[in-house]
Amino acid sequence: YNILVCEESIKRKDIDIMELWDIYDADKKITGRTMVRNDWNMKPGDYHLTVLAIVCNKEGNYLITRRSKTKGYAPGAWEISGGAVQAGEKSEDAIKREIKEETGVDVSSFEGGYVGSYRRDNPEEKDNYFVDIYKFYGDIDEKDIRLQEKETDGYMFATLEEINKFGEADNFLHYNSIKEYL
Repeated sequence: YNILVCEESIKRKDIDIMELWDIYDADKKITGRTMVRNDWNMKPGDYHLTVLAIVCNKEGNYLITRRSKTKGYAPGAWEISGGAVQAGEKSEDAIKREIKEETGVDVSSFEGGYVGSYRRDNPEEKDNYFVDIYKFYGDIDEKDIRLQEKETDGYMFATLEEINKFGEADNFLHYNSIKEYL
């Protein structure tokens, strides 16, 4: 089914080639099946994998971005880099790709790595997923930051106190899921 959908979308000129995601079972094992990105029609017990990254500079501040005000979900909220793991992609490769796409920062030489994972079950939305969380430390030169314009409209190097204030004001995505790793 997914191959037919993908082939059909390639034939249409108004849609880019569709991104595929691997489907995982409840034990976070790849099933061998895939889904089309954002096709929220998952069966019970099926999951996709996403990633989030906490990126710190040598001063101990966190690189966070502000979501574009044109975003449909949580416009103007603060967040850390993250996104979906594409079919056949490893979690660590996906997070490094997402950070580079969203901020321009290459963390491949940074210290750190995987720090934890959690699972969300949303049967009413047919969107179940795992989230792998990474934490990286390194030198970040502000001249290297190039924001993904359609996704973000600002960034800052925030202190832990600033992030906690954003989180407590419900203006920081994934705050309750990542705060223990900050």
